Amino acid sequence: MKSIGLADAICDLVSTGSTLLSNGLKEVEVVMHSEAVMIMNPQLDKEKKTILDKLLFRIEAVQKAKNNKYILLNCPNESIEKITSVIPGMKSPTIIPLSKEGWSSLHSVVNENDFWEKIDQLKSFGAQGILVVPIEKMIV
Repeated sequence: MKSIGLADAICDLVSTGSTLLSNGLKEVEVVMHSEAVMIMNPQLDKEKKTILDKLLFRIEAVQKAKNNKYILLNCPNESIEKITSVIPGMKSPTIIPLSKEGWSSLHSVVNENDFWEKIDQLKSFGAQGILVVPIEKMIV
């Protein structure tokens, strides 16, 4: 264990450590690793089960969103088919004609795990003005 002056230390519960960094602090020792779990009584009454199901649905929506990004891009119309084969979206991408003749705006969802590979493909198909936005919740 590292020795530090008590006046210079705090103990904090962290998940990412970003709050520590933003306050000019750094982790010097891990006290404990923990995780939150949910346990259900198998004899839960119907009303409480309904409430639990709603809570689980909301938690899952946030968890699904963490692994995905919302992507908006402009592309030549002749590239739409190629681009939609790379980023097909949840059901299908949204395609909106631009005021510039022969161009469209395409909106879709991209999984974080293969994000950069897909970006390279999209650029090779003529995609421009690519915007990437975090998704807060994702209901599928």
